Amino acid sequence: MIKLNLNKPLVVFDLETTGVDVATDRIVEICMIKVMPNGERDIRSLRINPTIPIPLVSSKIHGIYDEDVKNCPTFKEASGTILAFIGNADLSGYNALKFDIPLLFEEFLRADIEFDMKNRRFIDVQNIFHKMEKRTLKAAYKFYCEKELINAHNAQADTEATLEVLYAQIERYQDKEFLDDNGKPVVPVKNDMQCLHELSKMNTNLDFAGRIIADENGNALFNFGKHKGKKVTDVLALEPSYYSWMMNGDFPLYTKKILTGIRLGMKK
Repeated sequence: MIKLNLNKPLVVFDLETTGVDVATDRIVEICMIKVMPNGERDIRSLRINPTIPIPLVSSKIHGIYDEDVKNCPTFKEASGTILAFIGNADLSGYNALKFDIPLLFEEFLRADIEFDMKNRRFIDVQNIFHKMEKRTLKAAYKFYCEKELINAHNAQADTEATLEVLYAQIERYQDKEFLDDNGKPVVPVKNDMQCLHELSKMNTNLDFAGRIIADENGNALFNFGKHKGKKVTDVLALEPSYYSWMMNGDFPLYTKKILTGIRLGMKK
């Protein structure tokens, strides 16, 4: 197995949750593997009391029921441990940019903890996989590692498999040339976290939910509803009540944080 080329720690993690809505669902289990630049690894797994009922349909997937977590710490109570374990590390996971990272960030916001996102790189093993091979974690594990994934939807099993797939992806694709969407030859995979961060990005979202995106000039645009495609600053200037509507609406906290930052920038 190759050694990851790291200039700071990488935390690979997986969440089991009450559901798939970033704005309203909660974490019930988190497993994290921290890989250090010298190759050493540390693992941490925590069950979390979500403070809301776990739907039966979700429990049947991951095997965690209300009874299993009733005496576990809430996320707010465990947040200090989780934050300390992650430290300044980059983050990686499977489907992490669409779900795990946004939900983790929402939980930190609910706990009134400022979690730095700007100085981290995000490696999404699924995005690399889909761009290079187009396929699930179970299929990726079999394809890259030639193993069957046992105990799928167990946080630790999924996290271990995700890390093994990342190692195998780098071994398979490092310095391999392929044609991008424009037919231009590129070499997208290197044993470098910044390179993998760039490859993992699938869009120009400014928030994780994709409600606000950036155009080619870096201008923030609404990406939904009646103002889709319009500059956020133009909409807020002409219709100030739209800001209040979004802040009082059922939007993720991070979307509201980005919107507030844009609004505050207009006043400078």
